[in-house]
Amino acid sequence: MNESTGTSPAGQGAWIATWGTAQQLAPAAEPGGGPELPDDTLPAPDATPEPVEAAAAPTTVSAQTVRMVARTTLGGTAVRVALSNSFGHAPVRIEAARIARLDSGAAIRAGSMRTLTFGGRDVVVLPTGAQIHSDPIEYDVPAQTDLVVSLYIPDEKITPTTHQLGLRTAWLAPGDQTATQSLRDATGFASYLWLAGIDVLAQPTAATIVALGDSITDGAATTPDADTPWPSSLARRLAERQDLPPRAVINMGIAGNRVLRETDGFGASALARFDRDVLARPGVRWVVLAEGGNDIAFGSMPGMPDSERATAADIIAGYRMLIGRAHLHGLRIIGCTLTQFGGTFVFTEEGERMRQDVNRWIRGSGEFDAVVDLDVATRDPAEPTRLRTAFDSGDGIHPNDAGNKAIADAFDLELFRG
Repeated sequence: MNESTGTSPAGQGAWIATWGTAQQLAPAAEPGGGPELPDDTLPAPDATPEPVEAAAAPTTVSAQTVRMVARTTLGGTAVRVALSNSFGHAPVRIEAARIARLDSGAAIRAGSMRTLTFGGRDVVVLPTGAQIHSDPIEYDVPAQTDLVVSLYIPDEKITPTTHQLGLRTAWLAPGDQTATQSLRDATGFASYLWLAGIDVLAQPTAATIVALGDSITDGAATTPDADTPWPSSLARRLAERQDLPPRAVINMGIAGNRVLRETDGFGASALARFDRDVLARPGVRWVVLAEGGNDIAFGSMPGMPDSERATAADIIAGYRMLIGRAHLHGLRIIGCTLTQFGGTFVFTEEGERMRQDVNRWIRGSGEFDAVVDLDVATRDPAEPTRLRTAFDSGDGIHPNDAGNKAIADAFDLELFRG
């Protein structure tokens, strides 16, 4: 295997987040650890979307290699990897970390592997609550390239920080196989473990767009391994525009996420994770906010305590705080109207009135730097409370691949010129 440790990058450029994923809170370990709220990936009772054809994320890793795939949205001449242990798990020893290009399945392309180091060392301990970056290495990374990150965790029963809805097949294999071209005895799953981001050294005019959202942004009900969530489609649209400066799009969606409140298993609220998932990403210039539907739907369900309910005024107040945070750091923030959930088990007339009130404020307040009307882009013209049939994955909430493309197509790319 033509393995190299690479060299430190030289020359002018800007470090840009080309890929990323949001880390999640672990579900409560004990009964009563938090409200038992439904995941917004749950379908209506009479329609179930196709599941991801891979096992659930492992709850522990024991002397195993985890190999994960991430597709770049912007190219560069050097690379570094961000690893996260954000949510209070014990320190994690990573005895080997490598990056390569994907061949197929769990195999990497021959000659593409490089060793990742941390402070000049091959071994690193990822502290409790920390996010760390590998040392930069010279590595040609074209846009829309599948990169493979392999980590070896030598200790037993280590709890990972995860992103549950990975939508790209990952693998777990016994022992240290980080340098192995084709994994032996590997088990597939569909989540990311510890891997929080990939940055590239790009052109000085390059910049990153962060899509901050819930399951619709995360890509729930899109085709696994097809890279069809709307942030991915938006990145491809931008890459085709040769007249625009280079733009990356990173997906910071979390299924079940809310603007205002944390929920076991569904990630810290948008307000709580804004610094880590937006401000801490290198090269960020825009944030697209597509969140708020779960604040309505979860609180509207029977049996929910008053503490879990939100009004339209509450959601708007949350938006205003996020707008203020973005502007404080010189970012432009784009608001997206809330899409439909008519005909589903979470639909109520009160919830629909709230959705309409929130959407009127998004469209008319002038407080966002720009607005993208996802409600108009996806609704059924004959029944505006419902998702258009051609865009419906089958659960009445989550757009399918065509619906995600329609969302991406709703963006005016001129928003991202300057």
